[in-house]
Amino acid sequence: MADKPETNREDAGAHRPEAPGVNDVNAWFVREVLPLEPLLMHYLRRQWPNQSEIEDLRQDVYVRAHEAAKKQIPHPTKPFVFRIAQNLLVDRIRREHVVPIEAVADFDELAIAIDTPQPDRNLIARDELRRLQAALDKLPPRAREAVVLGRIEGLSGREIAKRMGISAAAVSVHLTNGIQALGDILYGEVTSQERKP
Repeated sequence: MADKPETNREDAGAHRPEAPGVNDVNAWFVREVLPLEPLLMHYLRRQWPNQSEIEDLRQDVYVRAHEAAKKQIPHPTKPFVFRIAQNLLVDRIRREHVVPIEAVADFDELAIAIDTPQPDRNLIARDELRRLQAALDKLPPRAREAVVLGRIEGLSGREIAKRMGISAAAVSVHLTNGIQALGDILYGEVTSQERKP
């Protein structure tokens, strides 16, 4: 009779997945987490009032993600990383004993945004994006550029002015006209009497 290795009865029926190796974790981090950096930085800049702490927050998110992945590499990665960012910001807010109303409201929106959407929500979102893109395409070029830079890319009025080579006042006019035109395109024409107070 061949020798059988002794096994503990408790371990005999249980299959425990092995922790990933350091090389696997590092490869996952480079492949899956680092490409999320622009989105993560945008999120942190919008959520955290002290802009001088943003790079430290990003680093803390990276450390937490890397440490957690040493136990088990998470799938999907994006919701995992943004949940870490959300929890980190909540921890910081608690530590500072400051709870801005905007932060609490934005966390509620984030919880919806990072959850995996249902197929019908995916279809609705894609349809809304197509409608928005079609509406943006109908705007005059300068108004479209100002709206995209200001409302989609999140640039300030000064940054838009510099990029477009125009004054801040002109940016304001282009943004106002562009947003009003988008509203008219997306939600129907509004007469000039309805628009004016």
